[in-house]
Amino acid sequence: MPTPRTRRLSLCLAAAGAVALTASALPAHAEPVPADVRVSNAPALEEALANAQPGQTITLDSGEYVGSFVATTPGTSGAPITLTGPSDAVLVNDEPTSGSGCPAPDTHSSGYGLWLHEADHWNVRGLTVADSKKGVVIDRSDHVHLSDLEVRGTDDEGVHFRSSSSDGSVRDSRITDTGRVQPGFGEGVYLGSAHSNWGCFGGDDGVDRSDRTEVTGNHFGPDVRGEHLDIKEGTRDGRISGNTFDGRGISGQNFADSWVDVKGNGYVFEHNTGTFERPGVFAHGYTSTQQVDGAGCGNVFRDNHSDLGGVGGFAIALWSQSDCAGEPNVVHASNTVSDATRGLTNIDVTP
Repeated sequence: MPTPRTRRLSLCLAAAGAVALTASALPAHAEPVPADVRVSNAPALEEALANAQPGQTITLDSGEYVGSFVATTPGTSGAPITLTGPSDAVLVNDEPTSGSGCPAPDTHSSGYGLWLHEADHWNVRGLTVADSKKGVVIDRSDHVHLSDLEVRGTDDEGVHFRSSSSDGSVRDSRITDTGRVQPGFGEGVYLGSAHSNWGCFGGDDGVDRSDRTEVTGNHFGPDVRGEHLDIKEGTRDGRISGNTFDGRGISGQNFADSWVDVKGNGYVFEHNTGTFERPGVFAHGYTSTQQVDGAGCGNVFRDNHSDLGGVGGFAIALWSQSDCAGEPNVVHASNTVSDATRGLTNIDVTP
């Protein structure tokens, strides 16, 4: 039979064990959630972008923000950084461009309305980018998602994913009045970069692999003076769905004479609607040419509706097909065309 002293010792040991068990079950110290930021002027926005932290939301008040807006801090998959505002929160970069060599925030004044550089996992929602050299430029930044934006009045392109910026998206946005200074470089959305520019924008293997981008539910035009969507060689496996292409104002300069020019591989085009009426220069709805061996192949078109306004030739003109024996392009019979001078497509149709 235990003595009173033995019972007291046992109770003390049991209590100590319970305390140790409770302590070991406590969660590790969690990082504090960064405070969200609300800004109402350009200097405050520049500061907020410079000091952004994963998980933070930066909210803009209505108004015009004139300055240089650059994000260089990455978020994470579990804690993306969000920049949001109403449509009458307007970012403007009217600074002249400067710097030599490949563009980088520490050496260049870009003139870009919003520049994300090495800034993975950002969401940009609701606001407007206007009256800048380029609209939104994404460099070396994966998982950047743009939604409900208005991009207008750019000297060159509206939105550009480049420097192997992959797994991003442009959704439910309106892009118009691009290429005001260089019409042939006034693309609405530009994915990747031409192989002649891979020296600046290529990745470790020398290729700009801005892959798996989704462009969905957007309205392009009028006065998108370059292609509404220019998909460059070296990129692949994106989805282009539910967009509206209004071809009025396409310039015809620098081969800009179609809604879409696809030189990448493995893209799916579905449920898009395109129209054209003058003014503008218009050859075909969707085109593809091969700029490097094996490019411009494996793309699939289904359930797209094209009105070529009695001017355009083919709805889908895939000139690269003869070089795509191993990965052919596919045009399904579910695509429709009206007012074309040459018909639906230049390749065999797949049921």
